[in-house]
Amino acid sequence: MKRLPRSLLLALACSTLLSACGGGDFSDLDAFMAEKRARPGGIIAPIPTFKAYEAFSYSATTLRSPFDRPIEVREIAQLQAISAIKPDESRAKEFLEQFTFDSLRMVGSLERGQANWTLVMDPDGGVHRVSLGNYLGRHHGKIVEMTDTYVAVVEIVSDGTQDGWVERPRTIKLTGM
Repeated sequence: MKRLPRSLLLALACSTLLSACGGGDFSDLDAFMAEKRARPGGIIAPIPTFKAYEAFSYSATTLRSPFDRPIEVREIAQLQAISAIKPDESRAKEFLEQFTFDSLRMVGSLERGQANWTLVMDPDGGVHRVSLGNYLGRHHGKIVEMTDTYVAVVEIVSDGTQDGWVERPRTIKLTGM
């Protein structure tokens, strides 16, 4: 029995609130709409004309990539002068040779007594200890110099001819983890 008076009280409160919202005086809204309808209609601007697309043919595909470091003419002459360069295919591949050179990062260096190592991070997040003479990268890159801030590597890459190879110097600079 107590439920009936509560539900009745709730229905009465809702009807009171809803009756307060209802009012038939919309004269201000009617006046506003009449004013807007009395104004002249606007002019719609015509659709703009666009220039036809002109196709561009890229003719620099045989040139050096703009993202590669420029090679000086002296370096090219030195590289072409050395024709007896060939990678040692019989050499056992080292672990870091499975990764591209650009995916490797120098993250630090170690020194213990006379031994110096550089810490190189692979793309999977593994950190490896390398020293002079170790190989890394997919182009037979041999470490030739190490400092606290960079590792100098000489890669052996194809010169585009059959059995033609050249050495390409590259560096990996120290980066934060």
